[in-house]
Amino acid sequence: MTLLELQRRMSNDVRRPLTSSFEMQQRTEDGQAMADLASTYIKPNDRLTSFDRLEIYNRQYWFRVIAAVSEDFPALAAVLGSKRFDALVLAYLKENPSTSFTLRNLGARLPMWLADHPEFVPRMKHALALDVAQLEWAYVESFDRLKMAALTLEDFAGLDGDSRLSLQPHLQLLRLSYPVDELVLAVRMQTPESDIMSNAVSEMVVRTRPKLPGMRRSRVFLAVHRFDNSVYYRRIDHEAYLLLSALQHGRTLGESLEAAFANSRLKPEMQAEKIQHYFAHAAELGWFCHRPTDMIGVQ
Repeated sequence: MTLLELQRRMSNDVRRPLTSSFEMQQRTEDGQAMADLASTYIKPNDRLTSFDRLEIYNRQYWFRVIAAVSEDFPALAAVLGSKRFDALVLAYLKENPSTSFTLRNLGARLPMWLADHPEFVPRMKHALALDVAQLEWAYVESFDRLKMAALTLEDFAGLDGDSRLSLQPHLQLLRLSYPVDELVLAVRMQTPESDIMSNAVSEMVVRTRPKLPGMRRSRVFLAVHRFDNSVYYRRIDHEAYLLLSALQHGRTLGESLEAAFANSRLKPEMQAEKIQHYFAHAAELGWFCHRPTDMIGVQ
């Protein structure tokens, strides 16, 4: 076996998915015993077999990637409970393994994946869990994404209906079915930073489950944004959500305003007052920005 073959062999075995009890699989996909395979390139010692030694690396690899996802979704873990959440993360990572040099992106597909896998969530909590997952990933995106130079008052002076406005890359817009901003904030306030991890990963006693606020269905629109290096959740009304979403998708100012108030029953003067408020508020927070040409179209 060459060095390259050895590296590939061990890489494949270390990344082999764990069982549902977080142990190394006993056999490969083609039925070969892992104990026999491990003995071909790992020496046993007086305490551990070749399989035992390989299993240590296999489990530690998976515990690390599970922890990377778990750290981004503490509120989802609180909603589901540690056992159900650990099973969800393990299943998710089996279908969405790490493909990047950074662990930061591991949870990027979890909200979409969860939408297609309701079997991991109690039926009555699926919509709630989806909202929580979306908000927690929006937090990650808002924290990490670029902040561009904000528009000044002079930049707004020449705008007309054909103008296009760019929004800060860190601004995330969410349409939710529950007020999960209250839930996520409650969990973060109750959970020390060192405790935001999977119980299976820590292999410690089960920690006290955070006390969750009651959740009733309520249409909520959120703007998740970064200000002074902190992430904030700000509720906005439906028209503001439609306006900002249209601008974010590259529509002109005129088209965006039309989309925001297409079905509105507000009188024109009330619409004008709202528009003025939206733009004053967004400008104050620096949501409108200059954006390099090579960033146009990047979401």
